Amino acid sequence: MKLNFFVEDMLFFKYIGCATLAKMLYNALTREESCPDIAWNARGRDFDLVHYHTFGPLALTNKKYSLGVKVLTAHSTPRLNTGNVAFSETVNHFYPNIYGSFDHIITISPLCDKEVHEIAPDVETTLIPNGVDREKFQPNPGKRAAFREKYGIGEDEWVVLTVAQQTPRKGIYDFLDLSHKHPDIRFVWVGGFPYGRLSQDYSMIEEQKSRSGKNVLFTGFVDDITAAYCSADLFFIPSYAEGLPMVALEAFATGLPVVARRIPEFTGNFRDTALYFDNTEEAGVLIEDRSLLGRHAALSRPFTEEFDIRTIATRHIDLYQKLAG
Repeated sequence: MKLNFFVEDMLFFKYIGCATLAKMLYNALTREESCPDIAWNARGRDFDLVHYHTFGPLALTNKKYSLGVKVLTAHSTPRLNTGNVAFSETVNHFYPNIYGSFDHIITISPLCDKEVHEIAPDVETTLIPNGVDREKFQPNPGKRAAFREKYGIGEDEWVVLTVAQQTPRKGIYDFLDLSHKHPDIRFVWVGGFPYGRLSQDYSMIEEQKSRSGKNVLFTGFVDDITAAYCSADLFFIPSYAEGLPMVALEAFATGLPVVARRIPEFTGNFRDTALYFDNTEEAGVLIEDRSLLGRHAALSRPFTEEFDIRTIATRHIDLYQKLAG
């Protein structure tokens, strides 16, 4: 079987989660002995199956002339665009036709699966969650020290880390609010504006960032994201809507306690491993409770065993073989 992985990873797209997830899965697949002959963004037509991870103009053009089975991973649904990009209503209009044109869709969570069935009821789906490379993401004291030294973070500072696009959906306003209320804690946000000025509330967010305290650090994109996780004492994910976020799995794998907004996407996927909040006051209590956080940190890395990328890769190979006959 000949397999093609198609991902629009040029320009700012390479910083978006679906592109990084695709690359991680591709690398894991190439290490599996049972993996079929696999290519990355090949332009040929003669593939038995093409697995798409984005559906922009390049992917849709490739899809028109590819001959094999066409599979899409639903990294995105209309719900996730609201509060993320300024033109979300326009983008969301295209989902039914685009999703309905694929032969099979891989969904990443029960909620995602439900949404896809509502968007494209005639397309068969298979639920395979996102995975995490547990060999890459794990505690590392050396990386912890190096990251802190690079960004001027004290050895004894208590660090709250968020990794996300700087948008309202990702909870950046709550992050800033919390940082004002807890000036003795260092708040670090890794990630920027992949969509530039087309990001929701771009100007307002920049204005509020300019008024943040000295305890707040916006790094933008970093070369070694594993070092950012290693540098932190807890991971804070205030998103209002998600699929199955890779960043949370990476934080769990690194052994960090995770403080997450109480939304079905998190409570359903992370169960009792994470700590949950409904507002910034509750979040503030949690990030200060080091004893409670320590107990949950002990649960984090073991939780990710079921999401090990090697297991997830094997499940993909099984599906490819089934679909391609």
